[in-house]
Amino acid sequence: MRKVILAPSLLSADPLNIARDIEKIKGEYDWLHIDVMDGHFVPNLAYGPSLVSALKSRHDITSPIDVHLMVEPPENFIDLFLPLKVDYLTIQIESTPHAHRVLQCIRDGGAKCGLAINPGTPVEWVAPLLFLVDMILVMSVNPGFGGQEFIPQVLEKVEWLYRERTVNNLNFLIEMDGGLGLDNIQDVVRHGCDVVVAGNAVFGHEDPAQALKAMRNKIMEVFR
Repeated sequence: MRKVILAPSLLSADPLNIARDIEKIKGEYDWLHIDVMDGHFVPNLAYGPSLVSALKSRHDITSPIDVHLMVEPPENFIDLFLPLKVDYLTIQIESTPHAHRVLQCIRDGGAKCGLAINPGTPVEWVAPLLFLVDMILVMSVNPGFGGQEFIPQVLEKVEWLYRERTVNNLNFLIEMDGGLGLDNIQDVVRHGCDVVVAGNAVFGHEDPAQALKAMRNKIMEVFR
């Protein structure tokens, strides 16, 4: 049975009580996912290096920190995050013509590098870079806001990535973010997703820890 990672998105946590919301899910999550938005590449503003630094400084948070840069150009932002020792740093393929160079800089800076693709972007765009990345993030909503409806057509991209990884003996992770919850998590996992990012389905639940437990149970059913 392959491991499926649950990465709650802090975009959906209470911005005035992020530490409290993380405490609520203690022991139930694998990673913490942080969205960084610049109001330019996406029509919203969200979080930055100060939040990452605060998380990294807490001794009670030892899980990997997964940072998704929805910014343009990412070249101007990676040096803000690499000194913080983030675990995964993901850029959007649409945000720069120099994705290979940026990914290499991330890797040289000590973080694992990820590449994200929007719902309207052909998955084949990432083909020349699969040898270099540690993770591909398939966006299942248009980035910028939480609480959007899942776009099921992106599951074809996950299938394609899973096949490419297998045929070419590669080892990148396949991550998905956007509109994920109990109603679709099994489909996502069956198609080959390794990392499930969930925001509203976790922090919008009256018991966020129970929400994660229910998701994990759904995942376990896939492999029975």
